[in-house]
Amino acid sequence: MDALPAKLNAFLKNQQGAMREALRRLVLIPSGTRNKAGVDRVCREICTFLEGLPLERRILPQDAFGDILIASAPADEARRRILLAAHMDTIFPEDSPFVGWREEGPRLHGPGVIDMKGGIVVGLFALRALSMFGLLKPLPITWIFNSEEEIGSPVSRPLFQAEARRSAMAFVLECGGMKGEIATGRKGRLGLKIAARGLAGHAARVVEGKKSAILDLAKVIVELEGFNGQYPGVSVNVGQAAGGIVPNSVPEEAWAAVDVRSPSLRGFDFFHSRLDELLARRRAEGMDLGVEGTGEVPVMEATEGNRALFRVIAGEAEKLGIPAVEEFRPGASDANAIAAAGTPVVDGLGPIGEHDHSDREYLVAESLPARSALLALSLVEAWRRCEAGLLFRKSEAG
Repeated sequence: MDALPAKLNAFLKNQQGAMREALRRLVLIPSGTRNKAGVDRVCREICTFLEGLPLERRILPQDAFGDILIASAPADEARRRILLAAHMDTIFPEDSPFVGWREEGPRLHGPGVIDMKGGIVVGLFALRALSMFGLLKPLPITWIFNSEEEIGSPVSRPLFQAEARRSAMAFVLECGGMKGEIATGRKGRLGLKIAARGLAGHAARVVEGKKSAILDLAKVIVELEGFNGQYPGVSVNVGQAAGGIVPNSVPEEAWAAVDVRSPSLRGFDFFHSRLDELLARRRAEGMDLGVEGTGEVPVMEATEGNRALFRVIAGEAEKLGIPAVEEFRPGASDANAIAAAGTPVVDGLGPIGEHDHSDREYLVAESLPARSALLALSLVEAWRRCEAGLLFRKSEAG
């Protein structure tokens, strides 16, 4: 192993106990997206950890969500930046039964342990290691810790895109895959709400001519789910549905929330064409149907710029003796918004684990120092090549 990888690796292995403790402290703070007080506690915990590093810290107060934290090297408007991204919120609400911290052999369990408090710890200790060896100050880093990623980053997305436009590259610290997978591309997401309207009446009397909003919506749902497998990579999921007021009244209103994912714009075009045909046909049959968008995340294409960044990371992983595998992920993240600004970005640089978004979520403990060393080395090498004009073609450099 080369001198710098060996030194960083040794330093971070010695920090493994401190990394576990930092992660434990974060995991024990419930920070579901709507739990502003909890997310704010995480924000201030991170802010305290950053003390002593040559980074300016700025908290952006929020009303509806947790505050946003930005840590950055002193500004130099003439230089491009390196953007880091990590979110402080989890999917688990304040009253979730999935709470606490548990260590079972090589596995660490707890809400948000890999999604993505483990990624925060990996990044914090990578910067600490770089600072220890005098390598942090030359890096023009901006790190955005946002508070509402799990609901699509409605507040912070414009912040990410503005920062991405002045950045040469970006690294997102969502968890890595079990085989060392790192994402150079991600599917886009489309959210929809489909509503049906029927005609209310007493359930005992209305038989002939019954117009049930729930029944109409159910027929539409079956068709929507039938779109799965019809176009490569496009998935459709009806994740919520509700309607009616009481069992003995014909339901006048019903609605369904739909999640659509696609790896390409053509996939979304396919979905829209099929949806338009479905709605037109069902309306012709007498159904009263409406549809509205509830959110959209752009596709993160696996561009050559993203792959150039990945090749740097893979080279550093080889020096450390750990795997790095390129992956196109089905889920969306803040990397999608960064990619939409034209900035080369990779995702999945956090620790390794499984079962995020469930009470089976766990992190592989030994991946904390290993992935932290990988991030630290990748930041240094990617910036060195970028400054030398060896990393991107001019059109890919943001």
